This record gives sequence, structure tokens and C-alpha cells, in this order.
Amino acid sequence: MTYQLQMSPRFERQLKRFYRRNPQLRQRVRETFRSLELDPFQPRLRLHALRGNFEGFHAVRIDYSNRIILTLRIETKSIRLIDIGSHDEVYR
Repeated sequence: MTYQLQMSPRFERQLKRFYRRNPQLRQRVRETFRSLELDPFQPRLRLHALRGNFEGFHAVRIDYSNRIILTLRIETKSIRLIDIGSHDEVYR
């Protein structure tokens, strides 16, 4: 069974801004979304739990320097996308 991605209006705005700044990553982001829907635990995504101020959240890699912050609900098979951007932007 696949996971369902949920995007808040805030995330959608951030995604548009991310695409404007990084048009070359548009396809890579789409691939990341597809991979999350199929299996968020794929090694390529490097899913990891966050600590500190981000306790309860997870992150996946788009590429070496860009991340997506999310909440993962295994029971309901849902993933809520929270933030997207460079490492420094999402961990501010």
C-alpha cells in the first residue's frame, strides 16, 4: 500500500519558491515525491528522525544540499510535507 502525501498551502508556496530558485531540481523533487509515496524507507531518500527543536519530524534528501521536512504517520500511511529548501533554510 502506498503512502499519501499531504501538502499544506504554506508548503505549496515554499515549493513554488524552491522551483523558481532551483528549476534544475524540479524533476528530482517529483522523483522524491514518488519515492515517498511508494516507500519512504528507501535508502536513496535517507529518511531520518530529527532531534532538538525538530523533535517528532523527519527529513529526506532531495540532493546533497536540499531537504524536505515532514511528519510520517505509519498507522495511517500518510506523510505531511512541512518544509523544503537548502539544509540551512529548513533547519533555521
